[in-house]
Amino acid sequence: MLISMTSEPELQQGVGEPDGFRRLWTPHRMAYIQGENKPTGPAPDDGCPFCSIPSLSDEDGLIIARGSAVFAVLNLYPYNGGHLMVVPYRHVADYTDLDEAETVELAEFTKRAMTALRAASGAHGFNIGMNQGAAAGAGIAAHLHQHVVPRWGGDTNFMPVVGHTKVLPQLLADTRKMLAEVWPQG
Repeated sequence: MLISMTSEPELQQGVGEPDGFRRLWTPHRMAYIQGENKPTGPAPDDGCPFCSIPSLSDEDGLIIARGSAVFAVLNLYPYNGGHLMVVPYRHVADYTDLDEAETVELAEFTKRAMTALRAASGAHGFNIGMNQGAAAGAGIAAHLHQHVVPRWGGDTNFMPVVGHTKVLPQLLADTRKMLAEVWPQG
């Protein structure tokens, strides 16, 4: 994408009123905005993607690693390259609903995710957390999932700050393969 640094707005036919902004089209985001593949209700058979992903191949499901109680999967709509989630197989909404084995493996997979992301991409830090409930920002509130988002010094550039757009340097399939190759075994 070429960016010219002119102070004059360009005439942009068909995209609204002329202004000084360039457009970076990200039509793949429309699926997320419109709620495509979002569950229709709270039950596992209401279209929960976290319930259906484990039945796919690792490549098709973007699964990085599988445990006995949880799995690690790339986020389809990442905040940063390498953004993954640790998800219990069991369809539960609340962290307090996890049994002891699920809680332990979720914590262990979070540690492994950090180790793999450091090895694969040199991550300097992480945002780790769960959004519990729709009011707290959970996109899929009916199935618990913990986000592991790698961060690097200076990774907040003009695109997310000014353009509200993340630029991801790698295809998700390539990121999945890279992380799966360095995933620590238990």
